[in-house]
Amino acid sequence: MVADHDKVTRLVRTAQGQLDSVLRMIEEDRYCMDVANQLLASQALIRKATREVLRAHMAACVTDAVAAQDAGKQIDELVDIFDKMTR
Repeated sequence: MVADHDKVTRLVRTAQGQLDSVLRMIEEDRYCMDVANQLLASQALIRKATREVLRAHMAACVTDAVAAQDAGKQIDELVDIFDKMTR
């Protein structure tokens, strides 16, 4: 992976901590909207980490493939991942 490891790790660890907190909130039978807000915050961090990984992939792997005139596989992979992101 060519993405900024420290940045992606920090985002994922923060999301992990939030999800641990959400589990505690569920166990404590906390207010539904508080749980939902924490879930949305976790999703936002995961989206940021995903964007960083994809940005790095496009900047390195896709750029190299385009330069080599062999980007078909990388383009298909991006289309597939964008499709998953919009479901």
